[in-house]
Amino acid sequence: MSIDSVDPDDVDAADILGSAIERREDPSLITGDAEYTDDIELPNTAHMAILRSQYAHADIKDVDTSGAEEMDGVIGVYTHDDLAREDTPGELPFMLPVAWLLPSLNAVDHPILADGRVRYQGDAIAVVVAEERYLAHDALDEIDVDYERREAVTSPSDALAGDAPELHAEADGNVALDWEIGDESKTDEAFADADRVVEFEADNQLLIPNAMEPRAAVADYSPGTDELDVFMTTQNPHVHRLLMSGVIDHPEHKLRIKAPDVGGGFGSKIHHYADEALVAWAAKHLERPVKWVATRSETYITDAQGRGHETTAELAVSDDGDIEGFRVDTKANLGAYLSTFAPAVPTYLYGTLLSGQYDIPAIHCSVEGAFTNVPPVDAYRGAGRPEASFVVERTMHLAARELDMDPTEFRRRNFVDSEDFPFETQVAVVYDSGDYEKPMQEAKDLVDYESFRERQAQAREEGKYLGIGFSCYIEACGLAPSELAGQLGAQAGLWESSVVRFHPSGTVTAFCGTSDHGQGHGTTYAQIVANELGIPYDDVEVVEGDTDEIPHGMGTYGSRSAAVGGSSLVKSAEKVVEKGKRIAAHQLEADPDDVEFSDGRYRVAGAPDRSMGIKDVAAQSYLAHDIPEDEEPGLEATSFYDPDNFVFPFGTHVAIVEVDPESGEIEFERYVAVDDVGNQINPKIVEGQIHGGVAQGVGQALYEGAEYDENGSLLTGSMQDYAVPKAEHIPEMETESTVTPSPHNPLGVKGVGEAGTIAAPQAVVNAVSDALEPFGVDGVEMPMTEERVWRAVNGQATADGSGERGDSDADEGGER
Repeated sequence: MSIDSVDPDDVDAADILGSAIERREDPSLITGDAEYTDDIELPNTAHMAILRSQYAHADIKDVDTSGAEEMDGVIGVYTHDDLAREDTPGELPFMLPVAWLLPSLNAVDHPILADGRVRYQGDAIAVVVAEERYLAHDALDEIDVDYERREAVTSPSDALAGDAPELHAEADGNVALDWEIGDESKTDEAFADADRVVEFEADNQLLIPNAMEPRAAVADYSPGTDELDVFMTTQNPHVHRLLMSGVIDHPEHKLRIKAPDVGGGFGSKIHHYADEALVAWAAKHLERPVKWVATRSETYITDAQGRGHETTAELAVSDDGDIEGFRVDTKANLGAYLSTFAPAVPTYLYGTLLSGQYDIPAIHCSVEGAFTNVPPVDAYRGAGRPEASFVVERTMHLAARELDMDPTEFRRRNFVDSEDFPFETQVAVVYDSGDYEKPMQEAKDLVDYESFRERQAQAREEGKYLGIGFSCYIEACGLAPSELAGQLGAQAGLWESSVVRFHPSGTVTAFCGTSDHGQGHGTTYAQIVANELGIPYDDVEVVEGDTDEIPHGMGTYGSRSAAVGGSSLVKSAEKVVEKGKRIAAHQLEADPDDVEFSDGRYRVAGAPDRSMGIKDVAAQSYLAHDIPEDEEPGLEATSFYDPDNFVFPFGTHVAIVEVDPESGEIEFERYVAVDDVGNQINPKIVEGQIHGGVAQGVGQALYEGAEYDENGSLLTGSMQDYAVPKAEHIPEMETESTVTPSPHNPLGVKGVGEAGTIAAPQAVVNAVSDALEPFGVDGVEMPMTEERVWRAVNGQATADGSGERGDSDADEGGER
């Protein structure tokens, strides 16, 4: 499906929800009118650069900043010791906080400037503030650091081994957390009685975020009022305001965080880093604006990376193909320090999704989180859910092969029945709604599955190796309610706030605590509000991303904006309509209970000639000459919406590939995605999110992966070494949808921002595995480079006698 955009002038308010309205954000973005953080030029701005550790693990014996301080144009050079001086703002400890706690968590200190020791390449040691940007960077070369190097460790299993170098004295054995979910005894019993056990081992590699715009911040301090304004690349301004106020010891109500246009985030701009806090601290200390913009190389060694799992999974099955138990053990890489939401990613965002789309009677998952000498690891598009879906769907593929069953029939046999929703899994979540057979059948029809199998057999006879891979994914979005999130360890509520405000002329401004950074909220939120109020779409303006304009907010991540932020706007709009009804009833000399609202107009029931439009009501509310005695003037409403539960999007993605066993080359023939994200506010934006997500998932499957040497130095430190896929590497996508509304929010939406990324990797790996079945290859480690594919084939090429055994990137389970 390719969806054509619709001009909003051609759609009435009553029909605008669900229409593919063209994005209102795009003209400024594609013409260069958008304003990013680096575009902000305040008078008298100084520029900051950060000296970062060249080693992954070392003690700092001395830092000599005298050379940099003597340079003309250098305003100041600061180390950790300077943060403690009496003539600089704030008080120690200047530590970055963790916003998700677990009973087993070792919450180690994370200073914003290294205090005698560095623990990853890129750890901040000193900052230079200068009159010019490049002068600040040049001055970094004049700072002399005396290091005493330590051994480094970068993999979680190595870090948890008894002889690994220890990163933190307060984290014995490098254990960051030890967590489990499910019923271990029940699962053990299921395995004891099983006909067969299918084993699977996999590495889910570290990934480096690549937003178009690197992280950046501009801070401006007014000593007369003690107001500190920070413009920065953020996905959650209010959360950053709260956390930064504590880090730099500045009153929250005098700290403003504003997100200008933000060039993507993919999770990497959720977290609170040291760098933005240092910009704010420097501006306050110098009492002049300070700007910092990360270089691309800097982002590669400092932005929180994603994934980093080493997993062993076992599936207990009957000979008839019934799943009886699932057991998962994961070693998770958390990097050198705990990032903001890092503890939640390999635990509650991962273990709770291990039932996938299946009715599994017994599940147990254990997770050990490890400190290692890589940058902090945290949420990256999908955050725990891609890791879970990869484990589940790779295991399903291998189980079907073990049983010699069709992979779609094996999945269908074990799906949660559509009559069983709401469905409580064995890993503590309750799926809201679903019909898992529909998208899989739609996907099979689109690829003409039966014909493909015939074509595949014929191709193999001709020496061509086609493969098809299925991924029947599920994800959890809109984490809620806040009470539950608190019980799980969140140090914040997960509601969302909004304000819907009529102006006297009849136009509307809608404020929401989420923060757009490419998703198209300005379009979709305007559609929601216009539909609720029955006014033209163009009469609604949407404001996000400014803590001074919006009461509060929790930001944009985890595909929560439509389900939580959009629903908050519905609640505010409903309150506006209700107040408007009382004013209209007064004006129409009717009982409010006799007044009805539809299509933007209040009507007295049974008297169609007695009516008035909501815009006229808004005007009367501000004139306040003739409104009910107990009614306040004005027409606006505020809501803090806290959902009853998560929402659970799902779908089936299918990849068809041809693999050349001689060269290891993988070529896409087709990629089909059938997603169910509940009701769709704007199908064109949904389609775009699926496209972008699949591109990122294909990137993980085939191209991307952070590589470190034995010293912890990043080997893939630029786009020349880290293969971000280009347009030519991404397959043409065929997208379709099924619609199963969520009962947990007034819009019936489920979230779409991460679906493609969650679904795609295992679809591609399963397709390659299917293509190489004649060679005995169960799978290839991601990223599936041509060399790895070739090695896998030549390591296993005995099934048909066509190859020589050799080194292999495929193991017994087909992965590590």
